Formats: sequence, structure tokens, C-alpha cells
Amino acid sequence: MQSKPLALSLVIGILLAALCSASLLSLAVGARAIALPEVLASLIDPYSSPTVSAVVWDRRIPRTLIALTVGMSLGLAGTLIQALTSNPLADTGVLGINAGAAFAIVTGLAFGIQGSAANVFVLALAGAFLAGAGVYVISRTQGVGVDPLRLILAGVALSAILGGIGDGLALVNPQAFDRLKGWMLGSVDAGSYQPLVLAALGLVVGAVLAASAARGLDALALGEEMATSMGANVARTRLLTFLAVAILAASATAAAGVIVFLGLMVPHLARWLVGSSFGRLLATSMLLGPLVLLLSDIAGRVIIAGEFPAGIVVSFIGAPFLIAYAQSAKRGV
Repeated sequence: MQSKPLALSLVIGILLAALCSASLLSLAVGARAIALPEVLASLIDPYSSPTVSAVVWDRRIPRTLIALTVGMSLGLAGTLIQALTSNPLADTGVLGINAGAAFAIVTGLAFGIQGSAANVFVLALAGAFLAGAGVYVISRTQGVGVDPLRLILAGVALSAILGGIGDGLALVNPQAFDRLKGWMLGSVDAGSYQPLVLAALGLVVGAVLAASAARGLDALALGEEMATSMGANVARTRLLTFLAVAILAASATAAAGVIVFLGLMVPHLARWLVGSSFGRLLATSMLLGPLVLLLSDIAGRVIIAGEFPAGIVVSFIGAPFLIAYAQSAKRGV
């Protein structure tokens, strides 16, 4: 239809405006509310008010940027994994990313590695990526590459194994268990720019790989035989897509902990807004993901005085969404 490009540009314009507004709100809302004029003054001149600038620049700007980066990564990863597996309920947890990251943290802490933010980040990144690579190797079939059904089964199986071992180690080492509990809730309040650097690097690399696989995935949506007849390299497309998902999910999980349902919800919301064309879905998901996560983080700050982590608020939204989607699918809506 002729109106589709205009609709896409309209949706992107609205989402960009919403992201800018939510980002400013994120800088103003918190345990200490700061008026927007003071926030803007601090952004223009960090030395105008040392107290306000300390809160804005040292706490809320990294928190906001991490929410934006992680939201983009998980939004893209969710869209890619659903396209790769042809499963509308697939999420990054399918690849064992979350379980791998948690397992690596518990193992590292149990064997005496210091629980600093940098060490936890490196452990989570390594564990998430290795788990994803293990699922990829297990799911390969000769002459076909990655089989979507085997990918899902391998991810679920590996998640169960790593989760069981990790829980056992955590119970033996209470310190590791306590450290893991906070990380498993999923929070973008890192209080530092350090996690942002690797999360942003993961987003850039993953987005480039996603763009390289976009045309092949669009063809693959019509079926493997049709994609092959259209000249798409199915094995290469699946490999690029898997690498993109693993890198995006690993860097996001390492930076903000375990955030579930975001990668599940965002592709469906994007599909409702702009249709099923894969390129349009990627562009919209990349903006919807950070918007949902940032608004969830803001909501978590005002629900209770002690703040809910963003991961919990996303779960509050995602669980009813999953139930509603399952019911609509049952009715054939």
C-alpha cells in the first residue's frame, strides 16, 4: 500500500519524540526529584549546580543511557530470534543466554573472583556468549546449518542444566547467591559508565550483523525452499542472525542483568504498528525496546520509595501480555 512508508515515518517520528521526552523525565525523576529547568541547566553547564550535576551526570545519565542501549539490544534480539526460530513466543532465554550469564557469575564468585562491577560484567558477558555458542553448535545439522526446532530444544536443555548447577553452587556459597539475586532482578542503575561501553559495542556489532541478515530473513519468512529459490543463502543468514542475537543478548544481559519478556513483547508491538516486513520491524523494534525499558525504569522509581528494578516492572507488563497473546492465538485472532 502507498501509505505504508508514510506510516512508518510517522511511527518512527512519534517514537523518537517519546524517547526524547522519556529520557528527560528519567533525568528528573528519582529518590530526589529535580525540576526540568535544573536538569537542562545541568546538561548545558555541569558546574552550574554541583549537587544537581552530581546526581544527573554520575547517576541518572548513565542509568538512562544503559536503559536506551539495553532496550535497543533486547528489542532487536527478540525480533531476530522470533524470525530465526519462526516462533512468535521465542525470547533470548531460548538460547540459554540468561542461564549462561548467571552460571558464569556464580561459578566465578564461588571460586574466589572478586565481585566488583567490572568482574561481574566480564563473567556475565563470557557466560552468556559461550552458552549461546554452545546452543548453536548443538543445534547444527549437516548440510542444513542451524535447525530452528533443535535450536529451541538445545537452548531449553542447556538452560536447565546450567540453571541447576548454578543454583547448587549458589546455595553452597551464600555470598555468590546474594550477589546473584540482585543481578537476576534486572536493573539499569549501574551507577557507572563502565557497563555502557561494552553494551554499546555489542549493540553496534549486533546491529551490523542484523542488517546483513535482514534480506535473508525476509525471504526466509516465506519458507526455506522459497528463500533458496530467491537466491538467499539460508545457512549464512541463520549464522549471521544467531551471532547477532548472541552478541546483543549477551552484552545487554551483562550490563543490566536478566530482563525477561522485553524481547518477547517488542516484536509483537512493532508488528501491530508497522506490519510484518522485516526491515520495518527491525527499525521499529530498535526504538520500541528502549522506550518500554526506560518507561518501566521510571515507573519503578515512583511505585515505591525503595524503587523496583526495571526488570521486575517489565515482567509485570510482559506476563499479562503473554497470557493475552496466548488467548488471542487460541481464538485465532
